[in-house]
Amino acid sequence: QVQLVESGGGLVQTGGSLRLSCAASGRTFSRYTMGWFRQAPGKEREFVAAISWSGGSTNYADSVKGRFTIFTISRDNAEIAVYLQMNSLKPEDTAVYYCAASRSPVPRSSVPWYDDWGQGTQVTVSS
Repeated sequence: QVQLVESGGGLVQTGGSLRLSCAASGRTFSRYTMGWFRQAPGKEREFVAAISWSGGSTNYADSVKGRFTIFTISRDNAEIAVYLQMNSLKPEDTAVYYCAASRSPVPRSSVPWYDDWGQGTQVTVSS
């Protein structure tokens, strides 16, 4: 069983920055994708960013390109940490952010590709 634990959410003003972290363990992550999604109240869960386990391939939603960066640090094939550096935050970035793991070696942007999810961390951007 995979364990995904997010942290780093909080309240920030428009234009500020936050770094989200996701500690992932419990399986061999070689060739897997790690992703970040978000869900605002009353809206569907949407893709934010994804990265292949090797870090060689990334994918970003158009709404966050140039502002957010996803990267990973791995200790070995069984444990990795996935980070989402968020800069120039806007009120529309306010949502619960979820870390997810996918067996696809390609960083996909669709929810069904992801098999395991964390509990989420709240990000609130005030205007």
